[in-house]
Amino acid sequence: MRIAFQGEPGAYSEAAALKWRPDADVQACPAFEDVFEAVESGRATCGVLPIENSIGGTIHRNYDLLLGHELRIIGEVELPVVHALVALPDTRLADVRTIYSHPQALAQCDRFLRSLSGVEVVATYDTAGSARLISERRLAAGAAIASERAADLFGLQVLKASIQDFADNITRFLVVGRGSATQESLRLPDANKTTIVFALPNEPGSLFKALSVFALRGIDLTKIESRPIPGRPWEYLFYTDLSAGLHEFRTGRALSHLGEFAPSVRVLGSYEAVPRGGPPSE
Repeated sequence: MRIAFQGEPGAYSEAAALKWRPDADVQACPAFEDVFEAVESGRATCGVLPIENSIGGTIHRNYDLLLGHELRIIGEVELPVVHALVALPDTRLADVRTIYSHPQALAQCDRFLRSLSGVEVVATYDTAGSARLISERRLAAGAAIASERAADLFGLQVLKASIQDFADNITRFLVVGRGSATQESLRLPDANKTTIVFALPNEPGSLFKALSVFALRGIDLTKIESRPIPGRPWEYLFYTDLSAGLHEFRTGRALSHLGEFAPSVRVLGSYEAVPRGGPPSE
């Protein structure tokens, strides 16, 4: 099995891919769009995409890409994210004048960054890519926010570990594949979570009616996210996670009920949810 991820070796997305399938081959991709293309073309069995962080919030770009492609969600992974400030060997924290990282990582370490003076913060496309930048360009006054594994891979030292603002910094990743055939080939357990996207007419009570079709059938909504509809100003799509499998009778009835008044309803995937109730596994 080959799993595509966005970023460089040492990226958190790579760690999430290997957590989902430790024996998989992994394929680095420059951008999220390239992950979708790799899976659609068959160069990768599936792809891993970050969708939300417990501190930084939603990665909206990946919701938009899910809508624009025909891949289906076949799994999810939660990964504790521990950021470190890494730099060339023998660099001191006082020597650092520029810090590079992905915008999400920068947001997750805002308190630490604000504690520094005389330091420029530069957003890049990837955490591990930032570590690679420091290593390849030998940036003596530069540092990156990345994982300790990325520091090891690119020959850097850790100036300061665990610099994220909150200890419970967790990113949820979605695993996407080429529809039901992929899901069957991976022999996934019975699905107990379903992600859908729907549109609603702009009229009073429409969202209340939409939510009621699930409440009436005892289906918990673990997430709901609104996104603008391209080309239709001030109209929105609603991405929703249901705590029920698509194969369940109540789910089918709820979606049929929703379809009676929602102009569009699309199932993005049905899959096994990460178990709740305990601390995240390391």
